[in-house]
Amino acid sequence: MSKHIIFLLVIFSSISFSQQKYFIYFKDKGSNKNILLSKSSNEYQIALNSLTEKAIERRKKNLGDEIIRYEDLPIRNDYINELKNIGVQIIHKLNWFNCVSAFIPEDKINIVRSLPFVEEVKTVRKIYYKKDFARETILKNNNLNLFSIDYGASFTQLNLSDIPFVHSKGIDGRNVLVGLLDSGFDWKRHTSLSTRNVIAEYDFVFDDSVTANQSQDVPGQDFHGTLVFSIIGGYRNSVLIGSAFNSSFLLAKTEYIATETHTEEDNYAAALIWMENLGVDITSSSLGYSEFDTGEDSYTYEDMNGKTTIVSKAIDLAFERGVVTFTSAGNEGNTKWKYITAPADAFNVIAVGSVDSQNRLASFSSVGPTYDGRIKPEIVAMGVSVYGALAGTTDEYRFANGTSTSSPIAAGVAALLLSKFPHLTNSQVRSIILESSSNSQSPNNQIGYGLISAKSALEFPNIRQVNGSYLLNKIFFDDSKNPNSIRLHISEDGASFTSYNFNTFKDDTYEFVLPSFSNGKKLEFFFTYQDSSGNLYRVPSDKNFKMNYGSLIISLNLSASFNNLDYTVSDIYPNPFLPLKNKFVKINYRSPGNELFKLSIIDAAGRSVKEISQISNSGENIVEWDGTNDDKILCSSGVYYFLITLNGKQFGKKLVLLK
Repeated sequence: MSKHIIFLLVIFSSISFSQQKYFIYFKDKGSNKNILLSKSSNEYQIALNSLTEKAIERRKKNLGDEIIRYEDLPIRNDYINELKNIGVQIIHKLNWFNCVSAFIPEDKINIVRSLPFVEEVKTVRKIYYKKDFARETILKNNNLNLFSIDYGASFTQLNLSDIPFVHSKGIDGRNVLVGLLDSGFDWKRHTSLSTRNVIAEYDFVFDDSVTANQSQDVPGQDFHGTLVFSIIGGYRNSVLIGSAFNSSFLLAKTEYIATETHTEEDNYAAALIWMENLGVDITSSSLGYSEFDTGEDSYTYEDMNGKTTIVSKAIDLAFERGVVTFTSAGNEGNTKWKYITAPADAFNVIAVGSVDSQNRLASFSSVGPTYDGRIKPEIVAMGVSVYGALAGTTDEYRFANGTSTSSPIAAGVAALLLSKFPHLTNSQVRSIILESSSNSQSPNNQIGYGLISAKSALEFPNIRQVNGSYLLNKIFFDDSKNPNSIRLHISEDGASFTSYNFNTFKDDTYEFVLPSFSNGKKLEFFFTYQDSSGNLYRVPSDKNFKMNYGSLIISLNLSASFNNLDYTVSDIYPNPFLPLKNKFVKINYRSPGNELFKLSIIDAAGRSVKEISQISNSGENIVEWDGTNDDKILCSSGVYYFLITLNGKQFGKKLVLLK
């Protein structure tokens, strides 16, 4: 049986788009920014009304009450109407970028560029795909049925990440909305998908609500998306089970497949905006932008910096609005390119590489770092001989290789985590997945933080804030535990540990109301419990969890040695940052000592508002910012980019400041 590497499949056809599409960027959205963002403005109400209740709830959970950002405000209709009047055909309105994608008559391009409200006109790029996959013989599943569900041939790909175990605890992804961006979805025909809860679907290529193949599509257009959907959402007992089969789904067809396979960046950005407005919790895509059709400008490795491609910028804008984002790392590991492809270079996306059933890195799996030195991919999941549904059939399946098959497995784990703990913010979900993966103590640019595990992610402790108190949640899946023996041990600023009983527990989940500490206080903690025979267990066995009081992020107290390839810079916390409530925003980082740490804080317009430098101490360091600029004036509400340089390597972070 031959197995071919896939990232996105190539189908042969002579169909292609003959017109060139452009992005038309506008200079503004009308009036003064503060006036537009007033809750009484018409523009604010239009932006608010574009969100579903679920989207509003997700934004409030992650952003607080300031849920509408400048990017959400509508594009001015008079700008659009003037373009239409000179013969411009508008395709997508991309509010987040204050631009439209459009077909412009060749003789009108210079006219459009000269319009007083137009900032820039750029071509929409098209991606070139090289890999395909092969259909294979269906295999009978011979695994022992240890769980209530018979997983068939999909057991191996899920069991590598402990997913069947979590399913057996009744955690299956319900009440979580997952969005998939792909080539099309033949889901209504296939028995493994026809019963799934699809909330909405949209074809961003041909502008209709049908994502399965239609007459204008090339044969096989929907093969890849159908396979990907089944890996996360499929359910056919004894044949195929998806990693989060009981989630709800949004399906976006963003790719157009022709002789020289290509998709267009504006479709991807438009799909993310559509999904975010509908309240999506998690998105996953199995595509990558790097090499383009003949005559198109190709991206270079230097562009894999999280700030260049519109797809990477769209991913981060979705994340800023509370969405957990996943994407395939790419299948370029054994090519001349070798690196991850956009949008895997985005700052907050979880890029997923591939391993085989023995947890060995697949040779094709793209590697890092990003051009600015960040570790990629973040995690890995099984991406060799992954089992999924075959489009164009009612009940046939195939095996496929590629990071496009590992991404939906990983996104399913996030859905399981969020299903069990719906209070988690997207930053918490991202942090927990990275901290609980197999290589979290020594992340590298081949497998990142390691193999994702649903069991480890669910067992990792998490925090939620209720009425000013911080509640610590912890699952213990050990069936032999004595529930009354579980203790929490906390140390404040390196002092001796104090032991506490848990306040409440239900089934496997324990909840403890943390004592009150001053914000920023460094806490370390661990758990102990006894089994039914009286044997004592410590969790974690040889380290401590740590957190800064006031932050929702917990990490392991790692003791990895430092070298020139291993530097760790924490996320910014608290984020969003309210200067009038929290005195400082903070970043922690580790260093071997005597290194120059430089931080440039840049506003949304690209202007530097603050420069901070310090010589690092050995071990853990902390940097604080009070929200003021170099003139000691409190900065305006908005998104700020933190560019950090440590030992010649750069790290990029984003912060939302709210006043």
